[in-house]
Amino acid sequence: MQLNKSIWASPSDYFRQNQPDRPVCFFAPKVLHASLDEFQQGFPGLVTYAVKANPLREVLENLVAAGLSGFDVASPVEISQVRAVCQNAVLHYNNPVRSRAELEFARDAGVASYSVDSFTELAKLAEIVPPNGVEISVRLKLPVTGAAYDFGAKFGATPEKCGALLAKVADLGFTPSMTFHPGTQCKDPAAWQSYIFAADQIARRAGVTLSRLNVGGGFPSHRQGAQPELAPIFDAIRSATRTAFGTKPPDLVCEPGRAMVAEAFTLAPRIKAITDEGDVFLNDGTYGALAELPTIEPNERIVVLGSSGAPVGGRHKRRMVFGPTCDSLDVLPEKTLLPDDIAEGDHVLFHGMGAYSYSVATGFNGYGQVQTVTVQDLEPHLLARTAPQSR
Repeated sequence: MQLNKSIWASPSDYFRQNQPDRPVCFFAPKVLHASLDEFQQGFPGLVTYAVKANPLREVLENLVAAGLSGFDVASPVEISQVRAVCQNAVLHYNNPVRSRAELEFARDAGVASYSVDSFTELAKLAEIVPPNGVEISVRLKLPVTGAAYDFGAKFGATPEKCGALLAKVADLGFTPSMTFHPGTQCKDPAAWQSYIFAADQIARRAGVTLSRLNVGGGFPSHRQGAQPELAPIFDAIRSATRTAFGTKPPDLVCEPGRAMVAEAFTLAPRIKAITDEGDVFLNDGTYGALAELPTIEPNERIVVLGSSGAPVGGRHKRRMVFGPTCDSLDVLPEKTLLPDDIAEGDHVLFHGMGAYSYSVATGFNGYGQVQTVTVQDLEPHLLARTAPQSR
């Protein structure tokens, strides 16, 4: 993905002077800094960043420059990406399944925090990583609701198994902790509370004092309707920890990815064609930076800019929107509300697209290459100016 080092005032300013024939993703560093500040001011513990959400070097550099020192990594590649911008970063390797070669790489890179959800993986880790000062977090799963999809189908151990794992971690001489993930795009504070109360009970039954409790990611980003509030989630985490653990709670850690980086990017594919039936073809789609749209709630924060950079308003209607590849699956999952008078060459801006756009895009059919342009302002006010009258 080509990076553009010039800084523009806004997407409108950029399009007044440029008409790129491939999708553009606009990055506003000040928005990323504001997201980090919200977490650091509101979350009652250590804030780390889940690199998988967006591993762009600019993102990592801006987070480090703004004071972040902890990162959640899931592979040797992500370890190297973080080390390239911050040699002293604290790394939490919380992907609970790793090959021996991956563990050796992490050990040699100075990783001192891991997660497990099985005895086989714990034994493998103990063979390769010395216990001195190394933390192992046992990953818990519960049947809680409130997220777009549940991570427990792939990761995590039951409460009963967690207790046995936790006791084994302590017996092996590692620093015992626990971790969980309530699921992506989780809007219900009660999900975090359920996990925190369960973690307390598991540790008590196992006779183990937790060093830390990692409450995961899952914090929601703004995709449609009102912007989700993070403060009630932070308050619920703080209150539940105090109630469950009393006067000697474990230190808290969180690892936001989506909620940290989403708002800092606006994706702007261009209209390639409009069919006789009114269907729209974009130069990016579900094999590119829009890959996540079929799996979670649609992103309805959409503005259309004409080739001059001016917003296209008026009445709106729902249309089928296809991506550019020769595959009929390359289509947005629901009809998208767009202005009546859109035209070929217009730019369709999807706000809040910093998470899982770069990291999951493919190069299928030669598409998926997104140009990154840095801007001072992402112009979210245009959403209000072009509020649709649907039909």
